[in-house]
Amino acid sequence: MSAIASETELDDLLSAPCEGDVAALRAMEGDLLILGAGGKMGPSLARRARRAADQSGAAKRIVAVSRFSDAEAERQLREAGVETICADLLDFDHPAALPDASHVIFMAGRKFGSTGAAHLTWASNVYLPARLAERYRASKVVAFSSGNVYPLVAVSSRGATEDTVPDPAGEYAQSVLARERMFEFFSDRHGTHVCLLRLNYAVELRYGVLRDIGLRVFEGRPVDVRMGRVNVIWQGDANSVCLRSFAICSSPPTVLNVTGPETLSVRDVALRFGELFGRAPVFEGQESDTALLNNAARSHAMFGTPSVSAETAIEWTAEWIRAGQAGWDKPTHFETRDGRF
Repeated sequence: MSAIASETELDDLLSAPCEGDVAALRAMEGDLLILGAGGKMGPSLARRARRAADQSGAAKRIVAVSRFSDAEAERQLREAGVETICADLLDFDHPAALPDASHVIFMAGRKFGSTGAAHLTWASNVYLPARLAERYRASKVVAFSSGNVYPLVAVSSRGATEDTVPDPAGEYAQSVLARERMFEFFSDRHGTHVCLLRLNYAVELRYGVLRDIGLRVFEGRPVDVRMGRVNVIWQGDANSVCLRSFAICSSPPTVLNVTGPETLSVRDVALRFGELFGRAPVFEGQESDTALLNNAARSHAMFGTPSVSAETAIEWTAEWIRAGQAGWDKPTHFETRDGRF
């Protein structure tokens, strides 16, 4: 595929549904509510769902709920046919006022800034999910979790599987596991059908692990290789898995890892960016024999391998950075090994 030339083209690609997405929306009886839709993934996911529903011929509401601190993002969603509700979900008067929906995607949460404000992280990642799990106990729920719930595993392994016992490091990851437990509790109590998506790491051209590495190489800043291996998945492909995961919701909840098939060497990715930029990367730190790695073979068997490979995403990212295109200045801190975000 050729390089992506603009944010309009990028947003169109991220929100373009595949046949599986269209089939998923066709099979979905009732409306879709996306909670926490104003973050990095939410807007493209909401537009993808809207486009898939339109292509399927199914008449349904796609409703996105967020604080929408970026008014332009909300305007663009409305123009795309997505209904929006501006609400702070941590204002606990709001859940009861939210519309009913047969299908719910839970995306709300807090990661960065957890160190020093752990109480807010736990409220966002545990108490809020509990309230919303109770509110939508009669719905099918796909809830985003994180591969951070797993322990660091040997880099020689293929990564943690869904059967790996969680052992989260740091309060952020602990609170994410607690979020899962809340959905499990209400699934057990009410029979709610749930799917928990353990994701790491979604990437596109304005943010993500690949941009973090590529930008450091381009600017001549050191690339930290302490977390020497990573997994990534193109954000559009992660969105697709999310929409299709309603088909595997269950009680007790289904757990599904979501990432790409490649285990990437951070050093090798930096060297590849160096080739594309024509400059040698600078490294700091030393690779460990463990890393946060996620094995998504089960997801690939269900839904197919991602449509965008890591190499393609690297090439697109390099062209994007070289052209001086927009970035969101939201580093992933993927190199963090102690769980302190």
